[in-house]
Order: sequence, then structure tokens, then C-alpha cells
Amino acid sequence: MGQAGSRSGDKTWTFLTNHARVLVEITRNPSSRLRDIAAAVSITERAAQTIVTDLEEAGYITRTRVGRRNHYSVDPTRPFRHPADADHRVEGLLTVFTRHDADHTPAAPEAPEADERGTTE
Repeated sequence: MGQAGSRSGDKTWTFLTNHARVLVEITRNPSSRLRDIAAAVSITERAAQTIVTDLEEAGYITRTRVGRRNHYSVDPTRPFRHPADADHRVEGLLTVFTRHDADHTPAAPEAPEADERGTTE
């Protein structure tokens, strides 16, 4: 049975567009190569290039050449593009996904506490 909650014959769709996924990936890894972005989003390198160009032309990202690599800066103050959402900044979306990453990083294991005799259990 495909994705959770889907029935046989249902169309497969997601809530986020590839543009949103690329913007989130660039926020997570500003020095990513296009092939890394494409792999993370499960799209072709050509599609990733087109989306990065779209995001750059619209002012959501700035591309800076650092040696042989690109480094991306994200402008989180930009509004969503759909008129119904234009009063919200993309910062909220990026925060949801980058905070999720930070919340799920494994913490270092704590050392067991010693009791009054100086022994651990």
C-alpha cells in the first residue's frame, strides 16, 4: 500500500513544492552542491538548477562564488508567493524545518550519577 493513509489508485502528492524543499535544503546546507541539493530533494540536477535560478531571480537566495564552489544566503524575510499567503514570510516555514533538525540531533549520553558512597548504578 503506498504512502501512509493512501488507498490503491489514489494520486500521490505532497504539501511542499520542490521549490520549498530546495529552499529548506539550502537553508540547512548553504554550501551544498547542486547534485547534493538534487539528491536531498529527489529531483534531477537540471531541475535543481532551474529551481535555484528561480529562487535567486525572485530574491529568496543569493549565490556567492567561494573558490570553486557556490555559497548560498537565504533571505527569510521574503513573503510567500501565493497571494493568499503573501502576508507571511518564508521564515516561518524555514524555522519549522530547521528547528525540527535541531530538535532531532542526538544528544551526548549523560554520565551516570554517583550515589552518596561514590558508586554508580
